[in-house]
Amino acid sequence: MYSNSDFVKKKEIVMLREDLQNTLKESMKSHDTETTSAVRLIIAGMKEKDVDARGRGQEKATDAELLSMMQGMIKQRNDSIKMYLDGNRPDLADKEKKEIAVIERFLPKQMNEEEMLVAIKAIIAETGAASMKDMGKVMGGLKSKYAGQMDMGKANGLIKNLLS
Repeated sequence: MYSNSDFVKKKEIVMLREDLQNTLKESMKSHDTETTSAVRLIIAGMKEKDVDARGRGQEKATDAELLSMMQGMIKQRNDSIKMYLDGNRPDLADKEKKEIAVIERFLPKQMNEEEMLVAIKAIIAETGAASMKDMGKVMGGLKSKYAGQMDMGKANGLIKNLLS
C-alpha cells in the first residue's frame, strides 16, 4: 500500500512524463524544431534511466533520478556554452541556451540561497551531522528531498561552510 507522499511522487512522475509527451506533440505540430529536439533528448535520457531502474528491480526511474538527470543536462550545456564562447562561436552558445530554457520548463522552481540554507540546516538536524565526515549523509538527504530544486554544487559549498 502506498502512503499519500508515495502517491504524490508517482503522480508527479506521471505528470512529468505526460508533460514531456504533450510538449513533444505540440512542438512537432507547430514546427518548433528547437523545442522538439530538446524534448527528444530529455525523453531519451528518461528512457535510459528507466532501463537502469529495471536493472535494479524498479518499474521506472524515480522523479529524483529524472530531475537529477535534467540538472545534469543543464550543467553539460552550461559547460558547452563556456567552451563555445571561448571558441568565438556565439551561434552554438545560443543554441545551448535555448535548450536550457526548454529543459528548465520541466524542472520545479529553483531554490534561492536563503531557501537552500533552511533546507540544508533541516537535513543536518535530521541526520545529526556534526562534521565533514557526515557530508555524504547530508548530500544524500538533499538529493532525495530536493532533487531538481537546488543546485547541488552550490549546496555542497554551503554544507561545507555549515559543517566546518
